[in-house]
Amino acid sequence: MFDRIDPRSPTPLYEQIAGRIRVAVAAGDLNEGQALPSVRQLATTLRVNPATVVQAYRELQSQGFVELRQGAGTFVKAVSADQKKGERIRHAAKLVRELMAEAARLGVNGEDLRAALDRELGDGQ
Repeated sequence: MFDRIDPRSPTPLYEQIAGRIRVAVAAGDLNEGQALPSVRQLATTLRVNPATVVQAYRELQSQGFVELRQGAGTFVKAVSADQKKGERIRHAAKLVRELMAEAARLGVNGEDLRAALDRELGDGQ
């Protein structure tokens, strides 16, 4: 789940962590009631300051994705289908922006990129 945490990214680490958890919830990889790693455990795994993980968990709590239970840990909350769909759409848009940036770096124009996408999706036949 945390394979794409990049300390060199301009996106703060806590946002990257929170984003990966939101996507995991939206994709059904994390389900209601499931415990997240403890702050200390996740901080050690990712080699980040525990305060970074706390900030990510608090952001997720404010967005309604998790609940923090004093002394018990952090758990995934029930998330509506609309909220999951919205998160998947936001993540898809991010993937498209990354793809477009990489295509531009390689000199691939929009028409060629669209044709390649159509071929891969099976719509360009």
